[in-house]
Amino acid sequence: MTSPVKRLFGQTAIYGLSSILGRLLNYLLVPLYTAVFVDPSDYGVVSELYAWVAFLIVLLTFGMETAFFKFIQKEGVKEKTFATALVSLLFVNGLFFLIIAIFYQDLARLLLFEHHGEYILLLGAIVAVDAISSLPLAKLRAEEKALRFSLIQFSSIGVNITLNLILMLGFVSPENPERGIVFILVANLIASLVKPLLLYKSFRLKSSFDSELFKKMAFYSLPLAVAGFAGIINETLDRILLKQMLYDPLIPASLSYAEAQVGIYSASYKLAMLVTIFLQAYRYAAEPFFFSQMNKENKNQIYVKVMNAFIGLVCFVFLLVALNIDVFKYFIQNESYWVGLRVVPILLLANVFLGIYYNQSIWYKLSGKTKFGAYIALSGAFITVLINVLFIPKYGFMACAWATLIVYLFQMLLSYFLGQKHYPIPYNIWKFFLYLGSALALYFFAIQIDFESFYMNLIFRNSLILVFVISLFYIEKKKDTQENTNA
Repeated sequence: MTSPVKRLFGQTAIYGLSSILGRLLNYLLVPLYTAVFVDPSDYGVVSELYAWVAFLIVLLTFGMETAFFKFIQKEGVKEKTFATALVSLLFVNGLFFLIIAIFYQDLARLLLFEHHGEYILLLGAIVAVDAISSLPLAKLRAEEKALRFSLIQFSSIGVNITLNLILMLGFVSPENPERGIVFILVANLIASLVKPLLLYKSFRLKSSFDSELFKKMAFYSLPLAVAGFAGIINETLDRILLKQMLYDPLIPASLSYAEAQVGIYSASYKLAMLVTIFLQAYRYAAEPFFFSQMNKENKNQIYVKVMNAFIGLVCFVFLLVALNIDVFKYFIQNESYWVGLRVVPILLLANVFLGIYYNQSIWYKLSGKTKFGAYIALSGAFITVLINVLFIPKYGFMACAWATLIVYLFQMLLSYFLGQKHYPIPYNIWKFFLYLGSALALYFFAIQIDFESFYMNLIFRNSLILVFVISLFYIEKKKDTQENTNA
């Protein structure tokens, strides 16, 4: 593996320290939430609120992070680019929060949170703070200050975890779950404020807002914002639609049932997020890395090597979780949630496809043809809405899981074929089928065999995972040896 690729995965490891540890600590909150929220409907409310957070973060950052990475490649414009992007974020998010502060009660009624307008107000504050903080954090990534980035992220995560433990264990009981929902949001808001406090020096701008530069950045980033927003539809709309489609205004009890289904699905979705934990850490490092390689002669060779290693890693995570679901399920303390575990392998595979799509998507960012990112994401969003609306009433959250898998597979294939036409990168398709096919074959082989012993199943399935890992290392090492010999 060439040194630039090693540097990328080294940066990923550092970014992953805060991301993975933070997510793992958040995993430890799942047993807490599922224990405190005895009724899955209460956890469903929390999950739906955070689905809205994901939507709004993408909308309110409107692609400025990627635009920042793109435009600082020109000499001498880094501070002006940063100032222009940050001022635009401050303006948009300030306006957003003003609207929330005025209309939060009306929005609460619209979202079926009547009598809980405080949910919307706190949610709006969290989103605005996180969106504004995203650019100073992006600047650290561009400067390859991965350690400082990780320390800031981990500080915020640590505050969030600590406050959750104190508030949920000390002041919430199953008899007052609404208080628990408010405390979760308050803890998140305080944790979010940690980031701008630690980044306060970044808000001392060394340049001024440039309207002409902003127009260029907006022209570049708006298709990415559309793509991001459509992408988040694919990722989170299922939880929102699940509630809306299962709720019948003529049957008051159906609201609690709908929220319970959201809670069950969301708890199981958490188990599938071990793939996305790696994806998040990887994306923090990959985007600035790919841009830094765009003018080098061997860039395509590097992109291919990165893709090969990436596919092998996400296939390993797929096997690790899918074949050890009997262990991971204990993160969900309340057995009433376990009915949703059957969606985990489907969602894990979906996230493998999503990760490959993320890798491929660099072609339209490097080429400046960001409109294709919007086209791909909008196509996926249309399919997401269509499948969920048609099949949720009959199949419930299983429809959500299959819709996620189908959409991410579709986006991965569409991005590949468009990329080969407009910005060809000679990916090794043989390795894609070899790694993914082997992982799926091992999974289906393993689940057909049951030793009727928890420990025997554990040993057998993890032995298969070990075989996969050893084979992966052998293939990659052999390839590197051949390349070094030819060189």
